Amino acid sequence: MPWIVLLASAVLEAVWATALGLSDGLTRPIPVLVFAVGLVLSMAGLGWAAKHIPMGTAYAVWTGVGAALTVGYAMATGHEGVSPLKLLFIGGIIAAVGGLKLLPSSTPGGH
Repeated sequence: MPWIVLLASAVLEAVWATALGLSDGLTRPIPVLVFAVGLVLSMAGLGWAAKHIPMGTAYAVWTGVGAALTVGYAMATGHEGVSPLKLLFIGGIIAAVGGLKLLPSSTPGGH
């Protein structure tokens, strides 16, 4: 369950980051509302997930998935250019996130 919450929080990170970009400097009410709600829910989910997943891993997954989704959405909507190298590097982010999930979770000292 913590990984599901973490991934949902990463999706919400992409939502609030996109809304922030659409808010025109926090002057458009609907994008500002989406930004604020998305930010609070995203942070709450990250905080909860970090109780169960090491913080470094949780944060890396949260930012990586959020960033990949944000740029993916921008490319899909035509707000950002698409290139093979950009797709390769976004794929690298997702591969790294998958790798972190596959690693055994352990803490220093074996606790």
